[in-house]
Amino acid sequence: IEQEGVTVKSSSHFNPDPDAETLYKAMKGIGTNEQAIIDVLTKRSNTQRQQIAKSFKAQFGKDLTETLKSELSGKFERLIVALMYPPYRYEAKELHDAMKGLGTKEGVIIEILASRTKNQLREIMKAYEEDYGSSLEEDIQADTSGYLERILVCLLQGSRDDVSSFVDPGLALQDAQDLYAAGEKIRGTDEMKFITILCTRSATHLLRVFEEYEKIANKCIEDSIKSETHGSLEEAMLTVVKCTQNLHSYFAERLYYAMKGAGTRDGTLIRNIVSRSEIDLNLIKCHFKKMYGKTLSSMIMEDTSGDYKNALLSLVGSDP
Repeated sequence: IEQEGVTVKSSSHFNPDPDAETLYKAMKGIGTNEQAIIDVLTKRSNTQRQQIAKSFKAQFGKDLTETLKSELSGKFERLIVALMYPPYRYEAKELHDAMKGLGTKEGVIIEILASRTKNQLREIMKAYEEDYGSSLEEDIQADTSGYLERILVCLLQGSRDDVSSFVDPGLALQDAQDLYAAGEKIRGTDEMKFITILCTRSATHLLRVFEEYEKIANKCIEDSIKSETHGSLEEAMLTVVKCTQNLHSYFAERLYYAMKGAGTRDGTLIRNIVSRSEIDLNLIKCHFKKMYGKTLSSMIMEDTSGDYKNALLSLVGSDP
């Protein structure tokens, strides 16, 4: 059953050696056979790609990822290299890249921290420390400030991932009243109250809180967040609300806005397609179509080109 959300499945009758050889031939000599690379790497699971990389090194004495980097370029290279990272190391790399250099890409940090489960976050933190020799939490604290820093550190604790379906209606009502008192009812906003409730309650509990909130405030929690906060803190709070309400819709929206309008946010497009391809991309595609009246692949076709486009389409698979 969990396979239904997956667009990239393991290849049956898998043997890494001929795959490694195909890739070697595709990159040997002058010119590169990009289609051969797409056919192998987008049609294997991540675990299988790791085995192909092992075989490649054993047969040809070269690192597969480094060889791909030297042969490919641009967005296509970025996508193919992303496919070669083991999942948690990939997300750790995206977080690290979001913080290194000048300026911080808060959007990336918010997206990953708000949408991953406690277990996933734990694995990402472990991979981050192994690969970069520092603590993810400390790096986030060094790189952000104020309430944004607080909400990100709270999210990193993963305490809202309690999947118990039990909801205490009394506590839900109390939380809703507290949120109302912290926002709409007073001048100024008690941000910490919002952060604590959004980051420590389970999703099932929060859904009930949002319902109660709407009754008390006569407007939905999103509208209150929009009028009470702004900037990255607003984005972080809204992301928690969206991921609580429907994770697949959240990712569909991320993908849509990565392509809508002028220019493409390729980082967001690549990260979300790669990281969800073995989890729930099929479900995201269905939500995408419902929400926007067109398919994810039709939008990729309008918005991208060349090998990059072909590789993305191959990962996304057939239309819902």
